[in-house]
Amino acid sequence: MAPKDPKQVASSASAASASGGGFFASIASTLSNFGSSMSKSVNGLDEGLEVINPEGGNEDAEEEAKRGRWKQEDRDSYWKMMQKYVGSDITSMVTLPVIIFEPMTMLQKMAELMEYSYLLDMADETEDPYMRLVYASSFFISVYYAYQRTWKPFNPILGETYEMVNHGGISFISEQVSHHPPMSAGHAENEHFTYDVTSKLKTKFLGNSVDVYPIGRTRVTLKRSGVVLDLVPPPTKVSNLIFGRTWIDSPGEMVLTNMTTGDKVVLYFQPCGWFGAGRYEVDGYVYNAADEPKILMTGKWNEVMHYQECDSEGEPLAGTELKESWRVADIPKKDKFQYTYFAHKINSFDTAPKKLLASDSRLRPDRLALEKGDLSTSGYEKSSLEERQRAEKRNRETKGQKFTPRWFDLTDEVTPTPWGDLEVYRYNGKYTTHRAAIDSSECIEEPDSRIEFNPWQFDNLDPQ
Repeated sequence: MAPKDPKQVASSASAASASGGGFFASIASTLSNFGSSMSKSVNGLDEGLEVINPEGGNEDAEEEAKRGRWKQEDRDSYWKMMQKYVGSDITSMVTLPVIIFEPMTMLQKMAELMEYSYLLDMADETEDPYMRLVYASSFFISVYYAYQRTWKPFNPILGETYEMVNHGGISFISEQVSHHPPMSAGHAENEHFTYDVTSKLKTKFLGNSVDVYPIGRTRVTLKRSGVVLDLVPPPTKVSNLIFGRTWIDSPGEMVLTNMTTGDKVVLYFQPCGWFGAGRYEVDGYVYNAADEPKILMTGKWNEVMHYQECDSEGEPLAGTELKESWRVADIPKKDKFQYTYFAHKINSFDTAPKKLLASDSRLRPDRLALEKGDLSTSGYEKSSLEERQRAEKRNRETKGQKFTPRWFDLTDEVTPTPWGDLEVYRYNGKYTTHRAAIDSSECIEEPDSRIEFNPWQFDNLDPQ
């Protein structure tokens, strides 16, 4: 009988290659049955508050709690403020201190997915329908390396944008299309594919951790074949938000479905078990439309992914071997925010397109101040932007108007997800026309002619 559950990776595959990493998932799964990492209550702080050590050591939870980035007085006072939110969705209801932020917004984080876009190019070019899914799913696995960063990106201001036109022939635009609930939309395109996403995060604050549910719809259309791919990612858990070293885990299933043929990939992200067993490991299969496994996939989402042809029982085919589909690129050493070279490129004005939109995330004064290490100015600018956003909302309500996104249109479509329904925004094509007009013009920008950040629909906002 064919293994329908990607957690049931064939034991014989383990012997096929000791370098497979993910083939040891069965061991991790067994260990995780005994409990998730080291989880203890911190005495003297709050009854039941858990500090979870991903390394699964035996040291006292009090000692682990002191290893975070917070000073003790800041940590304790912030915990007192946050206790009242336990059990709540804190996506947009809590003002967070800039000490936990990185100098990047969620819109830029969406663009970071494009680092390994060559994998989608390969998916478009291959004639093999199952290798098409190997390359495409490896593309979606690759972003988790960036997602392991423990710094929080800034929430975008309503109407904020981010644009990128200098990577792999891609034109990318994202826009904050809703403030309550916070929603972002993005569109990327090159000669091989189009990528469209509507994202609405849902969270549950649990004290020293938060569960993040990715309520979104991601669609990739491969241009040569016309194949449409649909993604359902696993949820994410952020542990040790306040006490201890913050770390991220995404246990559960990722499902990538070929909407055209019915083929799919089901990859299981192993939970972090005792002594770190299973952390980062991913295992699963590419299935045909009849749910028969065709290719097994295994690896680590922070390092490398492999694939190998298999039989109808999910066992590696004789005479085949593990092959590499993706490997993380070289990264800077001891980078303060754990940025990749591509993340630095995303933030840089040197790689920004000419005539940058005034609403672009690069221009945010709080982000710029944090990038320079000025936490005080960053905190002030962040509060100022949030106040102006509230003032614009009042202005809009007084005029009886609703916010209208510039680059995306709200559709009548509502798509179900495992964590709730989602209203879908569709790219309207206007940015393509806008960028083409600029690129064909002879405009010349002065090297330091940086414009002021302005995502506002109304001018002369009074934050009082």
